[in-house]
Amino acid sequence: MNSRRSAPRVAIVTSICTLVIGAVGLFVMVFLNAFVLDEYDAYGEVPIPGSAGLELPQGEVTVSLHTMVTGSGSGLPVPPLRLHVSAPDGAADPVLTESIGGTTTVNNDARVRVWVMQVSTAGVYEISVDGQVQGYINPRLAFGHGSQYGWLLWLFGGLAALGVLGLIAGVMWSAREGKRARPISAVGLGPIPPQPAVPGGYQPTSYQPTDQAVRLEQLKTIAALRDTGALTEAEFEAEKRRILEN
Repeated sequence: MNSRRSAPRVAIVTSICTLVIGAVGLFVMVFLNAFVLDEYDAYGEVPIPGSAGLELPQGEVTVSLHTMVTGSGSGLPVPPLRLHVSAPDGAADPVLTESIGGTTTVNNDARVRVWVMQVSTAGVYEISVDGQVQGYINPRLAFGHGSQYGWLLWLFGGLAALGVLGLIAGVMWSAREGKRARPISAVGLGPIPPQPAVPGGYQPTSYQPTDQAVRLEQLKTIAALRDTGALTEAEFEAEKRRILEN
């Protein structure tokens, strides 16, 4: 019985620990991916307007708008931009896909992902960029890559979701166990003490009034009848004598 009742508590405590680990890990990884592990300018930057040759690796390359901002805002608006990338001899032109991301701002230094570029061959690529960037402070395009630990976001997010589901199931389990019928000793009243035996094996089952108690009740009854007028004083005295003589 004790193990059955303690199992839901263990499940609830385990689910809470899983939920806390998942939530804290998710928060930490979001922070690290945004401000530490995301090397948005790993391969260099090109001013807007301007051109430059950058050595890009094979694979996915992120292209971000990078500028200085004053004050605080909800997001960095992306102005109309024109990007041209020339591949080295013998290499295919990279495939550019628009992919607007969230804004990251650190000490008035803001960036937002604009494109994702698939590079088929590593090499030096000639990049030129232009756009309507009036009002932006030192605007440029940054070429880099995202965090290599993005899978940890899914891991901690899954743990948090698993903790929530486990907590709900544990609470429901505990509620069902609490509704089960339990013996009296289980709720703290202790076992019922044995009743003392009566000589001869007879166990009284009801209270037996004495003769004096019976006469007292009869006197109360005739007194009430007298008070209501059902008996005269003479009749009351006669009944009283009869009861007392018996």
